[in-house]
Amino acid sequence: MHRRLGSALLAVGLFVGCGGTESESTSESLQRQQAPLTETDVDVAPECQGILTFVNTASFPTLDAYLPSDVVTNLVARRASSPFVSLADVSSVRLVGQARLEQIAAGARSEGFIGPNCVGVMDGLALSTDDSAALVSLVNTISDSELHDVLPDAWNGAANLLNLRPFTSAQAISNVAGIGEVSLRNIRNSATLSRPLEALIAAANAVPQHGAYGASLARHFDWWQVVTSRYYQQGGMECFGLEPSSVPYGATVRPYLADAAEVRAAVEYAVDVANWNNQIPSSVVSAGMANLDARIAGRSFKGCYFSYADDPWSGNSVAIFVDTVNGFSVMTDTYWSE
Repeated sequence: MHRRLGSALLAVGLFVGCGGTESESTSESLQRQQAPLTETDVDVAPECQGILTFVNTASFPTLDAYLPSDVVTNLVARRASSPFVSLADVSSVRLVGQARLEQIAAGARSEGFIGPNCVGVMDGLALSTDDSAALVSLVNTISDSELHDVLPDAWNGAANLLNLRPFTSAQAISNVAGIGEVSLRNIRNSATLSRPLEALIAAANAVPQHGAYGASLARHFDWWQVVTSRYYQQGGMECFGLEPSSVPYGATVRPYLADAAEVRAAVEYAVDVANWNNQIPSSVVSAGMANLDARIAGRSFKGCYFSYADDPWSGNSVAIFVDTVNGFSVMTDTYWSE
């Protein structure tokens, strides 16, 4: 009865107008999202690494079979000084854009450098079949509020995705008006970069409630639906970082955002409550928490705290955190019952 994160709190229905109006991209926000790639935010999936091997090692005549000669000349001259380490690196070469990246990928496939587990290149990303499937699944199920948090500077693109889904391929998503390199990268990251954390969350949610206490967690959810739902009895709500139009009725507003330490403390506490008898393998816990740390380090979060009850004999405490830039979100719900 109290695992509401598995039902009402995790519902992924649409909510249009969850705060604010459609915004235009700014050079500052785009520059922030187009920061250099990190080890966890690469633009070439492991299954597609052969694309880089191909462009780094193929002979001039081989490359010339798939690309214009002046492009090949530029690529060969550049790789003579340092090998290419990413698609962004390749596309920094003069005359190399998205169309040339696709031709390079086609050449890599024809020459046997990549196989069927690499879907190909789209919007500056080389996606594996697993990543493509995860991306499609997320776009087909994500809530309106979460999608707009993941794409804060592409509201038209987000609206188009919601109106045109369901999709059957990552390429179809890439082709949607308003979805470009930054947007597809943000969606890919949201769909794939928290897998160890999501495995920990699934394990924690599967542990049976022990006595009067328990906990649930969620990674993908409709935070607006959660904070505006009506419960049998609802306690005080404190929110932070929300636009004035998105602050739920009756909530108090604190003047500062949440940081990584605050998010980690809430998740760690919920995992500890759920894992009351160490039923979750320690490797799952350590991998999940390490993944969480990697996603939240140095980040700032908006969100809310509130309590509610289903009946007079139970109580729940909910914490919601949403990254203010990339939309990464996590929710915890700890509960007790008599």
